[in-house]
Amino acid sequence: MTTIIYGIKNCDTMKKARAWLDSHGVAYDFHDYKTAGIAKDKLKQWSEELGWETLLNRAGTTFRKLPDADKEGLNEKRALALMLAQPSMIKRPVLDLGGKLLVGFQPEIYAREVKSRGNKSSSAR
Repeated sequence: MTTIIYGIKNCDTMKKARAWLDSHGVAYDFHDYKTAGIAKDKLKQWSEELGWETLLNRAGTTFRKLPDADKEGLNEKRALALMLAQPSMIKRPVLDLGGKLLVGFQPEIYAREVKSRGNKSSSAR
């Protein structure tokens, strides 16, 4: 299965993660939320596996600019609706290793979990 990195092209954390993958010879496809969005079923699957709290980027500008009423009393259903409507609220990157998901970029975790799989393909989805 192909490794896929999900995120936003111009995000600094995404740039670091992609540079790490490139420098370690890891082949991957890039899925840009800004151009391709995210499928509801995919987001729900991630939420079931990782928890919506892990996926929701509360530190980002998009979330911080929400009205307080939208931020209060969040549950899975409301959080997923927010992330679907504005994918920039999903923590970045989400790295799908084909059976394992990593959220955020920490070089030491990538070094432990990510295996080189040939040449980089980096095609946008």
